Amino acid sequence: MEHVNQLGCDAPRTGALPRGTAAAVWSLDTTLNMVGGYPLDGASAMLDAAERDRAGRLLRGPDRHRYIASHVGLRVLLGAHLGLAPEKVTLVREDCPCCGGPHGRPAVAGGALHFSLSHSEDMAYFAFARVPVGVDVESIPSAASVADVLTSLHAAETAELTALPDPDRRTALARVWSRKEAYLKATGTGLALGVADPYVGSAPDPARLPGWTLTDLPAPTGYAAALALRG
Repeated sequence: MEHVNQLGCDAPRTGALPRGTAAAVWSLDTTLNMVGGYPLDGASAMLDAAERDRAGRLLRGPDRHRYIASHVGLRVLLGAHLGLAPEKVTLVREDCPCCGGPHGRPAVAGGALHFSLSHSEDMAYFAFARVPVGVDVESIPSAASVADVLTSLHAAETAELTALPDPDRRTALARVWSRKEAYLKATGTGLALGVADPYVGSAPDPARLPGWTLTDLPAPTGYAAALALRG
């Protein structure tokens, strides 16, 4: 299982970006008031116009705080890898592989590295690699949420989950969803084509995906997380 570094209040020591099909993975408690050496009070100035607009449209204060914390964390870690101040990191969007529009995977201008960001409730996860990468963290869903999405999954996954008792089903769905989102983020398709494919399985070990490495990540109690890497 991939090691997960902890980003906290202090400036991170990132080291060199892993070579080949490996990733540097970090997690963050997004309720913190200081991230990577930067106080969040006034930190929106570090963000670009699109990030500030997104933060401004979040009506609930806690949601806005979590969003700003996760994006400051992303910029701190990207800046450390690129040798730039966090506010100097330029974020762009790749072309969508489904329609060709400019809303594909988030990327850094120049493509010096690949990254992925995910946040759920009070946790954010970040992944950085030399190849396309996707990371996802999910809080354990409610029984109602399980019922809402159960039939949208691969038929085999729906059958596996339906056979489990309720508490186990909720935990297993978080595993399935984090694996799917990690893979779909890495490919750049996101949820545009639905979540039935690929089959990732609900067992403790994910199913194999040709051309990709899919692994579960350590996560705090109440969460599941996964990482997808091309190769």
